Amino acid sequence: MEQKHQREQSNIIKVVLFGPESTGKSTLAQQLAMHYNTVFVPEYSRIYAEMQLLCNKTLTKDDVLDIAHGQLKLETELAPKANKILFCDTDLLETKVYSEMYYDGFCPPLLEDFANQKTCELYLLSYIDLPWVADNIRDKPQAREEQFNIFEAALNKYKKPYVIIKGNEDERLKMAIHHVNILIKNTK
Repeated sequence: MEQKHQREQSNIIKVVLFGPESTGKSTLAQQLAMHYNTVFVPEYSRIYAEMQLLCNKTLTKDDVLDIAHGQLKLETELAPKANKILFCDTDLLETKVYSEMYYDGFCPPLLEDFANQKTCELYLLSYIDLPWVADNIRDKPQAREEQFNIFEAALNKYKKPYVIIKGNEDERLKMAIHHVNILIKNTK
């Protein structure tokens, strides 16, 4: 899967927004991209799920690899447009976590392989302290704490570098900028 979507960006710093639904990841990815004058990769699973809804279909475990390929394709297309740093509103580790949560532990082996690789320099794990906002895709407002713990456990299991981002929208942005600036300074 990775070879099909190779990133030619050895000099690009990749930061992934990670965590449960409705925790401000998309908003923060856009804000960070604007702050650093770069691009962000949107969450392909949301795009895919909305397309399925338009066709009166629900997602199944058979959709997981299509979602993974779509996420990598978006990243591959947008990486060359990045200005030294690429913000990703999710990645394949998040796809893996959701697959296991929604499909009774099911995970395609390709996603397990991906989880074991170094794919980014930093994960920004969004905490659940923002109000949950309903939409046509989100469906688990009562499971936020459990989901957060699952996401953090995945980062720890695969020894991914991460920081937890908390607070209101402004506080999250300031906290994220602080950690990204440290990352930039340490990668020069």
